[in-house]
Amino acid sequence: MKKLIALLTVAGILMFFVTSSIMAQDETEQIADEQTEQVSDEAVEANDTAEPAVDEAVETDEEEGATQEKTPMHQQLKIKFIEGGPTFMGFVLVALILGLALAFERIIYLNLASANTKKLLEKVESAINEGGVEAAKEVCRNTRGPVASIFYQGLSRYNSGIDVVEKSVVSYGSVQMGLLEKGLTWIALFIAIAPMLGFLGTVIGMIVAFDAIEAAGDINPSLVAGGIKVALITTVSGLIVAMILQVFYNYIVSKIDAIVNDMEDASISLIDILVEYQHKNA
Repeated sequence: MKKLIALLTVAGILMFFVTSSIMAQDETEQIADEQTEQVSDEAVEANDTAEPAVDEAVETDEEEGATQEKTPMHQQLKIKFIEGGPTFMGFVLVALILGLALAFERIIYLNLASANTKKLLEKVESAINEGGVEAAKEVCRNTRGPVASIFYQGLSRYNSGIDVVEKSVVSYGSVQMGLLEKGLTWIALFIAIAPMLGFLGTVIGMIVAFDAIEAAGDINPSLVAGGIKVALITTVSGLIVAMILQVFYNYIVSKIDAIVNDMEDASISLIDILVEYQHKNA
C-alpha cells in the first residue's frame, strides 16, 4: 500500500511538471511572438512619425517592462526553468520529484502511525483488569501504530517475567524506530545533491560561455551576460529544491521524535501496569 501511494505521488508530480513545462514552452513562444510584433510595430510607427531615437528606446523599455509585469510569477518561473537548459535542470527536477515522493510517503506513514497513547493505555489497563493479559493482547492486536505493536510484543512475553517484558519492549522499540526513520537517508541525499547539481550546471555553463567568447574573438557584453544568467539559473534552482526538501525533512524528523517520545512514555506506563497486575495476582 505504501509503495502504491509513493508511485501514485511520483506519477502525479511527473505529470504536473511535464504539463507545466509544455505550457511554459508554449507561453514562451507566444511571448516571443508578441515581443517580435511589438518591435515591428514600433519600427513602423517610428518611420511614419519620425520620432527621435531616444524616445523610441524609452517607449520600447516601458512596453517590455509592462509585458514582464503582465506575466504571472509561476509563468516566469517556468520560463526560467526552460532557459536554464534541460540537462541539469532535469537532474534538479528529478531530485525534487524523488525527494518529495519520499517525503510524502513518510508523512502519510507517520500520520497513520500516530495514535492516542493515553487512550490506548486506558484500554489496555481496563482489559488487563477485566480479562487479563490475553484481553489486553487482543486490544493491541486490533489497534494500529508502533505503540500497539510494542505493547503486543511485551504482553506476549508476560509469562517469562517483567524483566523479559522490559527487554522485549526496548528491543522492539528500536525496530519500530528504524521503521519510522526509513527513507530519511535518501531525502537527506537529495537535499545535499540538489545544490551540487546546480553548481555543476553553473560551472559547465560558465565554460560554455567562455568557449563562445573565445570563438567570437571579442568580449560581447550581451553574450557574457546571457551565458552567466543561464549558468546561474541552475544554482538558484538547486538551492530552492534543497530548501523545499529541508522543510519537509525537518517536519518528518520532528514528527518521528514526537512518536518516539510517546513510545517511550507508553512503554514505561505499560511496565508499571504489568507490575501492579502481577502484585494483585501474587
